[in-house]
Amino acid sequence: MTTDLSYPIGKFERPASSTAADRAGRMANLAALPANLRAATRGLTKAQIDTPYRPGGWSVRQLVHHVADSHMNCFTRVKLALTESNPVIKPYDENPWAALPDSTLPIELSLAILEGVHARLDVLLRSLTAEQFARPFLHPASGPQTVDSCVALYEWHSRHHTAHLTNLRTREGW
Repeated sequence: MTTDLSYPIGKFERPASSTAADRAGRMANLAALPANLRAATRGLTKAQIDTPYRPGGWSVRQLVHHVADSHMNCFTRVKLALTESNPVIKPYDENPWAALPDSTLPIELSLAILEGVHARLDVLLRSLTAEQFARPFLHPASGPQTVDSCVALYEWHSRHHTAHLTNLRTREGW
């Protein structure tokens, strides 16, 4: 862990390759995200949920909604890569998404989305062969990727944002 409030577990580093054991660990961490986010937000007051996780950062509420938005995109990207030939995926600008009116809704809605999306993602990922993990897609801003690299990114993303919340709770004594 680092004391960097923006990157509490460090910046993402795309792995050059993955073993079956690497994938299994990543899938376990992805499957645990909904419960981990619930635990990280359990018992927070409305004022605490509307507190930024760092100076200049999103509120806890916006962060939870962002994770749901982002992981729905992950699920779609994986399915596109598995069903199309090297699809070009649609990127999005996360900051304007976090400012839309639905980001003011209760976090329970996004926690429920994450439970459903991750249950489906877990079943899908655990069914894949090594060849399917190598299926490519193109991210217009980040370049060529694979299902494997996507899983690595979103596993990091899960731990990254959970750490934002748990670190905030520790700093604030919640």
